[in-house]
Amino acid sequence: TTPVHPAGSVLHTTQNRLREKTFLRECGFPTTPFHAIRSEADFDSLPPDLIPGILKTAAWGYDGKGQARVETPEQLRQAWSQELRGQEAILEQLVDFELEMSVVAARGRDGQSLAYGPIENIHRHHILDLSLCPGRIVPDVASDAATLATAILEQLDVVGVLCVEMFLTTDGRILVNELAPRPHNSGHLTIDAHVSCQFEQQVRAVCGLPLGSASQCAPAAMANLLGDLWSKGEPDWAAALADPSVKLHLYGKRDAKPGRKMGHLTATAATIDAARQAVLSARDRLSH
Repeated sequence: TTPVHPAGSVLHTTQNRLREKTFLRECGFPTTPFHAIRSEADFDSLPPDLIPGILKTAAWGYDGKGQARVETPEQLRQAWSQELRGQEAILEQLVDFELEMSVVAARGRDGQSLAYGPIENIHRHHILDLSLCPGRIVPDVASDAATLATAILEQLDVVGVLCVEMFLTTDGRILVNELAPRPHNSGHLTIDAHVSCQFEQQVRAVCGLPLGSASQCAPAAMANLLGDLWSKGEPDWAAALADPSVKLHLYGKRDAKPGRKMGHLTATAATIDAARQAVLSARDRLSH
């Protein structure tokens, strides 16, 4: 037999939102209240406090695709039958959150695990736009988020990298939103900001090597580059890179389509606010 990491059982759980949320709930991890929608009969047992909510396809959704916000039971039925075309779905309660964050964690074949510091994520049109590390999160919450991610990693028996996406609610609770058993977009800043990046950790873990250090060398901010930037031709890379603290990463995708992630910029600085300003200024210069 050939070992596969992460195991098929990990993918089976995390590739379906219903299985994923059920796993989290059954293991006692904090998550948003939810309800399965598989047929018309499931509307009859719908908890009333889930409306308004977010209706999502159980499988194959990303960057806001396969999702609809619903305000009434009538909107829910219509969204499920028309927009989602009657696919297996999950209805999640709307979360009043202060910020979104993610923790990238890694676990080796020997069971050793570690977590990077929480990353603050800012989305635009349901697509990750900006990531900040360290996130603007109080130390106790940051510690709790890292502990939670490591516990999920171990409960799932992941070998490799796992990203745990979370909400920090306005009343100070941490809720798990989604799991990604792989290097994650929000963790790309580890390439330039940490001793060992998430991709190195993935290779170390699956090859049975000791994990590298997750220590951060400098505060960092990452800005995604979407295909929209190419609407007027090739972006001005030299202008963005005029700041020597800025790093450019392009993904080699042939076609630049609106909303498609084509690459990212990362800036490091003495403070997270300075890194954020530097990366946003560099991205602005791409299209000037």
